[in-house]
Amino acid sequence: MKFQFRYKNKNFKIKVKKCETILEQTIGLMFKKNSLPLLFNFKKPRKYSIHSFFCQHFIAIWFLKKKMIEIRLIEPNRIIRMKQKFDKLLEIPINDKNFKLLETFF
Repeated sequence: MKFQFRYKNKNFKIKVKKCETILEQTIGLMFKKNSLPLLFNFKKPRKYSIHSFFCQHFIAIWFLKKKMIEIRLIEPNRIIRMKQKFDKLLEIPINDKNFKLLETFF
């Protein structure tokens, strides 16, 4: 599946793997050296926390109703708490070409 968004006047169209089950959402990028970016869809907006235990660096992008609300470079072994509600989360691992493109904005 392709996921599109706009950031800093640049359009991104990224091939993603949807994480739909509780198990897929719980594991996320843990223990993966190579992975497609992961897209998490939530039924209703909430303030979920995420973690980066057993993960390499990745970029996390939170969305609410198709609007990007936050983007962060995530380091390993952290807990990340959101202050805003969101309904989608995109995790882009360090091995993905889009990581390099987005990393230039930090």
